[in-house]
Amino acid sequence: MRTPLRFSGIALCLSLLSGAALSATTEQRAVSVLFLEQTQIARPVLSRIRTTPASAGLDGASVGISDNNASGRFTGDHYQLKAELVDDSAAVVAAAKMWLSSGNSLIIAKLPAASLLALSADKAIAKQAIIFNISATDDALRSSQCRPRLLHTIPSRAMLTDALAQFLISKRWNKWLLLRGQQNEDKLYSAALKRSAHRFGAKIIDEREWQFNADLRRSAQNEISLFSQAKDYDVTLIADEIGDIGEYIPYNTWLARPAAGTQGLTPTAWHWSIEQWGAAQLQHRFEDYAKRDMNDLDYAGWLAVRAIGEAVSRSKTVDVNALYQYLLSDNFQLSAFKGRALSFRNWNGQLRQPIPLVQPNALVSQSPQEGYLHPTSEMDTLGYDRPEVDCPFAGPTL
Repeated sequence: MRTPLRFSGIALCLSLLSGAALSATTEQRAVSVLFLEQTQIARPVLSRIRTTPASAGLDGASVGISDNNASGRFTGDHYQLKAELVDDSAAVVAAAKMWLSSGNSLIIAKLPAASLLALSADKAIAKQAIIFNISATDDALRSSQCRPRLLHTIPSRAMLTDALAQFLISKRWNKWLLLRGQQNEDKLYSAALKRSAHRFGAKIIDEREWQFNADLRRSAQNEISLFSQAKDYDVTLIADEIGDIGEYIPYNTWLARPAAGTQGLTPTAWHWSIEQWGAAQLQHRFEDYAKRDMNDLDYAGWLAVRAIGEAVSRSKTVDVNALYQYLLSDNFQLSAFKGRALSFRNWNGQLRQPIPLVQPNALVSQSPQEGYLHPTSEMDTLGYDRPEVDCPFAGPTL
């Protein structure tokens, strides 16, 4: 008895699908990623703040690997992550070269700016690797010290402070008192705030650096009140990245004014309270894996791995040059639970992304704010735009 034609067609389709699945399995592409981290000694602070977990960034990258492999079952790709912890910038370069000599090319870097520059400036490494920076927020890396093959999934300080400035200006809080700590990072954050003030039309009425040895755990109410005496202003801006004095500034200022910056209302890459745009799914997956909340370093690590996965699946190759070109092309778009598709700026390697503005237990807003327009992307109102960048970033033509 002859099989009806329609059943023959179904059988043929099933056969082809089975063959395609088998082919995908036998021709599976292995994608290896190195998580390269440098040991850093935490500096002591006055306040007993929550410290950043040692596994921050790596945990996010690990969840990203799991997410990539979930889709990789259908595309024939398998992702694996190797983590390496080294002591100094020389060891960073040596570890990267060892990784490249084994035929690999993808590196996620949790490194201080100096080591990141040493890594990306090495010509041999730059020709063979794509480096994803997930921790260094220095503006110079995006404006004057850009390097080919160095991409940034962590926002720059300028992106963070521009996001905050847009919100403050939208509230008509135009007059700022700027209080900062003594560390070099505090000076860089302060410089970013001043740039944002100039860019969006705010006025810094005074800037003060903490230069006292008082134990704020016991005397904050008096010391901060005296430290913040100034003419009338709308908001207190804090630049204290390690949390030395900034935790004691809100509610202790001379005038009853809101506080924002590194403490108070804070711009950040990610926060555990974000649940819109399907973000609760990512939060739960991360919590199940790491047994803690996801922070900005974890999110940047997750973004780096997901960018790799998206580039591999869409470009259908693991060739480093083809991946780099695709990552910086207009075709690359990454869904990342922020309500908009993210993409890399092809003039400095920074990942465009909205910036959440949070208080300790809730999302307050997200920038760019409504009304801030740009001819290319509203997200380019945050951070250094193309005309502001002067560095040897060659884009996708390398």
